[in-house]
Amino acid sequence: MDARRAVITGLGLVSPIGLGVPAFRESLAAGRSGVHGFRLFDARELPIRFGGEIEEFDAKEYVDRKDRKQLKIMARTAQLAVAAARMALQDAGLGAGAVDPLRFGVAMGTGVVPGDLAELGRPGKVCLDQANDRIDLRKWGRKGLPLIPPTWMLPHVPNMPACHVAILEDAQGPNNTLTQFDAAALFALIEARRVIQRGGADVMLAGVADTRTSPMPIVRWIRYERLSRRNDRPEEAVRPYGRGRDGEAVAEGAGLLVLEGADHAARRGAKVLGEVVGGASAFDRGKTGRGLARAVRAAIAEAGIGPSDLDHVNASAGGLAEEDAWEARGLAEALGGEPVPVLAMKSYFGNAGNGASVLELAASVLALNGGTVPATLNADDVDPACVVHVTREARPARRPYVLKVAWTDQGQCSAAVVRCGPD
Repeated sequence: MDARRAVITGLGLVSPIGLGVPAFRESLAAGRSGVHGFRLFDARELPIRFGGEIEEFDAKEYVDRKDRKQLKIMARTAQLAVAAARMALQDAGLGAGAVDPLRFGVAMGTGVVPGDLAELGRPGKVCLDQANDRIDLRKWGRKGLPLIPPTWMLPHVPNMPACHVAILEDAQGPNNTLTQFDAAALFALIEARRVIQRGGADVMLAGVADTRTSPMPIVRWIRYERLSRRNDRPEEAVRPYGRGRDGEAVAEGAGLLVLEGADHAARRGAKVLGEVVGGASAFDRGKTGRGLARAVRAAIAEAGIGPSDLDHVNASAGGLAEEDAWEARGLAEALGGEPVPVLAMKSYFGNAGNGASVLELAASVLALNGGTVPATLNADDVDPACVVHVTREARPARRPYVLKVAWTDQGQCSAAVVRCGPD
């Protein structure tokens, strides 16, 4: 028996360049960046004061009134995921009760679900040894712990976004969380496709959410020395493959796809945006590019195509000197010299971490359906060491296939091929 085909019938997008498909598409068409100075908190004392922040977001708008009390036990990451899930289902034309709950599942990628500075700030301050500028652990048990709510950890457990989405949307089928950080969204997409293929569900919500624009993760990334310092021109800070790239920008966002068995979609007359036709993973020990190339070749082979069939590659590059270079090496090796255009979406909204890959892939799905592939922003001076053909200007879509790649700073790599256009 042939495996079922897995098609994309809905997009849920919560991003710095727009909430929902229309706003997201409009920003792409205008070449508008969502990276700007932080506005949701006072960042004046930080050395990095900008990122891809989502300002006008109210989770209550995406949750039924009877369920809004659940928002109190959700971290912002989960709230973004819940909103993206509702958007995706609405975009797919799937209202409440439209899917058998036992045939409806969730696959989400995640990593660290950051906490609120206020949650640990007061306990830490009470136990601070000011003379040595460190926490006095002798005070922690007596004075610090009593100030921490007993449910403090619950919102930050990695599988909470998938759990909240499943509860609110009554998805009682397969439920899985993958924790490969920046590569997790594509792993989740590949897993959701496999569930559909083997007949484990008719509909899957696949994707991820992340929040890197609150003070705690920002401080961590500053310490890792991964962030651009272009505070004066934040919209130009993220320069994928650029000769003068000096780091990435933190961001937040959520992207979820409705993945559906092609037979199920046909029975209800659903619009089909694309089909996931290939997916693979590999580990790139030492970040040489060879592991990424293996994943790309495997995904392309499963799709039954060659590099010349690709309209473009949707890359993961975000402006880091070493990482952009090894991604470029991996793509060049896998594509075998084929001049496939490369689109780098982090130039629009920074690095949304676990939430990046599906948001980025959505741009390609919309581009191939709409006929125009957007330009990579800030790509006026590509580093000659990065042998990729970066899309510097918007151009017509010419072929129906896109390759999306993602990776972590430890070398985990994922790749997926999506076909868009008439079925």
